Amino acid sequence: MLDVENWAEIRRLRRAEGMPIREIARVLGVSRNTVRAAIASAGPPKYERPRAGSVVDAAEPRIRELLKAYPGMPATVIAERIGWDRSIRVLSGRVAELRPAYLPPDPASRTAYAAGEIAQCDFWFPDIALPAGFGQVRTATRLPVLTMVTGYSRWLSAVLIPSRQAADLFAGWWRLIEGLGAVPRVLVWDGEGAIGRWRSGKAELTGDCQAFRGTLAPGWSSASPRTRRRKAWSKDSMITWSARSCPAATSPARPTSTPSWAGGWRWPTPASGGRWAARRRSG
Repeated sequence: MLDVENWAEIRRLRRAEGMPIREIARVLGVSRNTVRAAIASAGPPKYERPRAGSVVDAAEPRIRELLKAYPGMPATVIAERIGWDRSIRVLSGRVAELRPAYLPPDPASRTAYAAGEIAQCDFWFPDIALPAGFGQVRTATRLPVLTMVTGYSRWLSAVLIPSRQAADLFAGWWRLIEGLGAVPRVLVWDGEGAIGRWRSGKAELTGDCQAFRGTLAPGWSSASPRTRRRKAWSKDSMITWSARSCPAATSPARPTSTPSWAGGWRWPTPASGGRWAARRRSG
């Protein structure tokens, strides 16, 4: 059997060096059919033993019938129902493999959203240093990027705003909703100061936020300090954004061209008013 080292060498000689098959076979001391098989193979050669059967294979159809009717049935009860007279450990292992396919979905870990139902908003602070002119440089804390992620399609949008004050926040937010083309039924925020705060276990929105909410008429949800896990969409998106758009800790100069990344990310040049925007559409 051809080992992995010779398999790799055959492919290197053929693809990188352009060596004929006959010459490769002569140099490595193998047959030409072996060389052809190595070149045509999709992966390295490996030894695979045929899977030996198990004593529980014959009983598997009956086990599946019982699990389909009673997904939580213990393995000991299944053994009694099918008349199992061999090791219970072998049967328990097969039941453990088959049971997850028949268990109902966990409502606590699986959440489904309808289209247009909900969008989550948060701030992202890119780990870069951006020259602002006249010898001034803005670091991460002064580069607030307002993000919005929809719950159904995970459509992701963001815009760099001048500050986290209410006027800049709601102007940027309006721009994101305008790009979305519709107002989500529910908007989710955590305890951002310009949005509101939690007091006595209840969310209190600011006057500016109430005015903005009244203009667009969405529902509202503010994540309490005990439910920060609801921010998983935006946090995962920010991690992805950081890896794709900030490969280095600092940026020596403002970008002057539009980078191209896989996945449909689009960052306009600084000619678009000095603000960055990124969008990703997904079904």
